Amino acid sequence: MSNDINSLSLLAAAPMLGRNGTGGSGSAEGSWFEAMAEAWGRTLDQQAGRIETLAQEIGTGNDKPAALTELSAESLKMSFLANSSHTSLSSVGSALETMARKQ
Repeated sequence: MSNDINSLSLLAAAPMLGRNGTGGSGSAEGSWFEAMAEAWGRTLDQQAGRIETLAQEIGTGNDKPAALTELSAESLKMSFLANSSHTSLSSVGSALETMARKQ
């Protein structure tokens, strides 16, 4: 084994630094993996908000077929996003784990 530092390992553990030296879009520093997880979380929260809004509209009497179809479509979109976030985070996590073992 050599003592060379693997640049991919540095990238995986490197904090996200913005132009002003703060981490990413917020003030806390973290890895790009954490930033990706937070982005997925925000996206899922937004989609859940859309579903809540549509469900409330239906609950207040807007139970037309178009509204029900829109709610169904948004729910399916939520399912797709949730599966995609799980797959991407798991895949990247596994890759980082494999990279760490090869050190």
